[in-house]
Amino acid sequence: MNKLNVIDLFAGCGGLSLGFRKAGFQVPIHLEINENFCKTLVENSSPEEIIINEDITKYENYLNNVILKKTTKINGIIGGPPCQAYSIAGRNKEENNMSEDPRNFLFESFNFLLKNIQPDFFIFENVLGMLSAKPYGIDLISELTKSFNESGYAINTNLKDCVFDMSEYGVPQKRKRVIIFGVNKNLYSNTKNKIDSFYSEMRKEKKQIKTVKDAIGDLPKIKPIKSINRISHKVESSFSEHEPRFHNERDIKIFQILAEDIESGKNEFKSIESLKKIYEKYTSKSSSVHKYNVLNWDKPSNTIPAHLHKDGLRHIHPDPTQGRSITVREAARLMTFPDDYVFKGSRTDKFKMLGNAVPPNFSVILAKVIKKVLY
Repeated sequence: MNKLNVIDLFAGCGGLSLGFRKAGFQVPIHLEINENFCKTLVENSSPEEIIINEDITKYENYLNNVILKKTTKINGIIGGPPCQAYSIAGRNKEENNMSEDPRNFLFESFNFLLKNIQPDFFIFENVLGMLSAKPYGIDLISELTKSFNESGYAINTNLKDCVFDMSEYGVPQKRKRVIIFGVNKNLYSNTKNKIDSFYSEMRKEKKQIKTVKDAIGDLPKIKPIKSINRISHKVESSFSEHEPRFHNERDIKIFQILAEDIESGKNEFKSIESLKKIYEKYTSKSSSVHKYNVLNWDKPSNTIPAHLHKDGLRHIHPDPTQGRSITVREAARLMTFPDDYVFKGSRTDKFKMLGNAVPPNFSVILAKVIKKVLY
């Protein structure tokens, strides 16, 4: 069989494409708007792969000169538009006005490239919030389904059946996502069977649950020191990206109390109300929501979000002696990126790209199932 090729749109730091490469696909083209994300792609891609640092809506800047003139057969298009506009959490903050965020319609650019390139299949990944999103009062799913159909692609008629919890696929993290598999109606006469087979085979690929301890338990400990020059923890590690952000003494104390509560089995701070109270006690402020979450050694992590770069209060390390939030390397481990994967940019950039990524251990399963069903 000739090599199968996919284009990675909204490529981020390359989690989707890494999995597809591991499954034997080639990824000749990546398209990504963020410059530092593109630098990360360059560091981790082969020299012959083209990294396009461009706004996907600016077709005139890349379409004719790069994609359509390539003689390479493109078998698939993979990717997922930025998820913030579909996020239920984001929508709940009215000041963000997510319902009128133009990113709600970036799927139109994804669809434009489908229409022009006509690959065999596509994978469209996004958050659960897209299933209920109604930007500008428009039912997103109806619009999405109609657009894909007009471009010549069949998809599952019930997208609620397209939801996967990646913790069931060897990813040490609770991460639910919608995975839309589309099949070219002009190339396959039995598209419904192909689609049904894909989702059926995916359900068969579930793996043993991986825990936080499985993912990060072997990494060197990083313990608090007396705060000097915006350094709060002593780092003695040969692992790249394994340096924590600065934490003040108050937060370190809270982190230690909460982690010790879990480790001891007392569970005094298990309820939301008790977490609100400890926040009020140490900050002299009230909060309508709880601020803290300690990772549990024996369970998958909660979802690694893009906004992890703003604070780590919901991703507190489970070892009470360390009193800190997780590092970039720990986030990368929880996302199943290998330790030799290079992330470029600031710590903020790295947390953002990890929170937006698709875990490679999940994407490799996607790619293998596609090969089984279509080829």
